[in-house]
Amino acid sequence: MDTATPAVTVALHDGASVIASSGQVDARRHGELLLPAVDRVLAEAGVKLDAVTGVVVGVGPGPYTGLRVGLVTAATFGSALAVPVHGICTLDGLAYAAGQGGLEGPFAVATDARRKEVYWARYEDARTRTGDPAVDRPADIAEALAGLPVVGQGAVLYPEAFPDARGPEHVAARALAALAAERLAAGQELLEPQPLYLRRPDAQVPKNYKVVTPK
Repeated sequence: MDTATPAVTVALHDGASVIASSGQVDARRHGELLLPAVDRVLAEAGVKLDAVTGVVVGVGPGPYTGLRVGLVTAATFGSALAVPVHGICTLDGLAYAAGQGGLEGPFAVATDARRKEVYWARYEDARTRTGDPAVDRPADIAEALAGLPVVGQGAVLYPEAFPDARGPEHVAARALAALAAERLAAGQELLEPQPLYLRRPDAQVPKNYKVVTPK
């Protein structure tokens, strides 16, 4: 599952292939949409939740509120089912999906970070990220990424900085699941299911906040 972008996306993988998936783009309703999407995917696959043997969750980078919905839900499922919970970089999922769509590297991935910024990373190919994810203003990285295709909503939002925009625009859990299954089968370790925020949350306690306590 992934809620690091406006897409609320869930998939079920049987170790060989994706057998059911769901995705809906709505940046303001992650909490409302995620569990119904899980139910829908399980029903489509004809299995119960207790058949799940592991959980993979996108760890971002992404905005604070949406990202934590997926991470908390994944942690809850892991605890309730006593199964491992693995993290995977959301940008890696987008890169992998782009590769499945025929894009060959090198290229970059950029998602909307709000505040007129993007979360981004460079890739040698669909499976190989060449550095850590970062958050920057598009104009500040346009020269560094000049000539490269850029995958994701960030490229669509800022065409002046990223003229060679490529799909997919949003991450899909089916790509995350397939990439995670591939890495696990190869004996690779996945990330801890901890959020990759890259900056402070938008919601903050107001300055000069007055605490009122009863006498």
